[in-house]
Amino acid sequence: MFSRVNFYVLKIKRNIFGFVFMFFAICILIFSKANLPAVKSGLSLWATSVVPSLFPFFVSTELLMHTNIVKILGILLNPFMKPLFNVRGEGSFALIMGIISGYPVGAKIATSFRKNNICSKEECERLLSFTNNSGPLFIIGTVGILMFGSSVIGLLLFITHILACITVGIIFRFWKKTSFSPKKTTQNSSNKSTRTFVNISNLGEILSESITNSISTILLIGGFVVIFSCIISILNASGILNSIVNLVNPIFRFFNIDITFAKGLITGLLEITNGIDIISSIACKKLSINIIFTAFLLGFGGISVFLQVFSITSKTDLSIKPYIYGKLLHGIIAAFYTFIFINTFSFFNFDI
Repeated sequence: MFSRVNFYVLKIKRNIFGFVFMFFAICILIFSKANLPAVKSGLSLWATSVVPSLFPFFVSTELLMHTNIVKILGILLNPFMKPLFNVRGEGSFALIMGIISGYPVGAKIATSFRKNNICSKEECERLLSFTNNSGPLFIIGTVGILMFGSSVIGLLLFITHILACITVGIIFRFWKKTSFSPKKTTQNSSNKSTRTFVNISNLGEILSESITNSISTILLIGGFVVIFSCIISILNASGILNSIVNLVNPIFRFFNIDITFAKGLITGLLEITNGIDIISSIACKKLSINIIFTAFLLGFGGISVFLQVFSITSKTDLSIKPYIYGKLLHGIIAAFYTFIFINTFSFFNFDI
């Protein structure tokens, strides 16, 4: 009897993803009326916001990887990167581009560093923990100005986001011990760099390759945006999201926080843009609560971004664990810094 039960349990475990995907397909059919506008909205968001803001950065970073700029930054910034983050100076390229461009550029560069043997496995994992961030265009422009209607709020969120990112990097300097130095690999080593440096003769080839790789990544992101828009629509239409909200309501009541934030927070844990949009639209006399929750979501990034990063790193031997721990820590620290700034500087306090 017990062996038969164990057999069924084992069978379910082996086919769990099959059941989940089949359930998802059925839900798409059942809630097709609600899904269609959600998919259109997701496609519109990708085409009008994601592609214009990220695609040029993807191409530029691909091109820069074929130049000496990474090496130059490595020499110049090694005195800062090594003591602070326990990463060689070349890692500064991932940090800078990750800050100014947004998700998932930092993770893409860290993965490229691993593929080209610019940094060791441990150093690339440290880079994953703190270089994949929200960009100023999204935080100040989309979140601050469009959602909250204030560039000052956007600036506050960007400052605390970067400070939290640096803090996480300092904490993760202790992540594992570097096992080898890529610079000391021999010519016949399998770890040898495979980068091709750009010149007049191969400019067209490298530009074409950079555009092709960037298109592949931007399409991947578009797919995730659409799928998660669909998932959120299904959760809303089926009442599952409201049920989850009801489960966490006692926690919000305990901390004397308006329970309307629960839906925005849970949605944001799945997909950052939709969640922040809900939170920013909640009418609350203490606007600082809206801002602090937004700071957490900007730091955490959401499951959608996590899966985008995982799809990029899965082609290497990099562990995804430091990224997960780093982003959770980033969200908590960013929320804490935002709370401190709001209560310290009066011009950042928008409470009525």
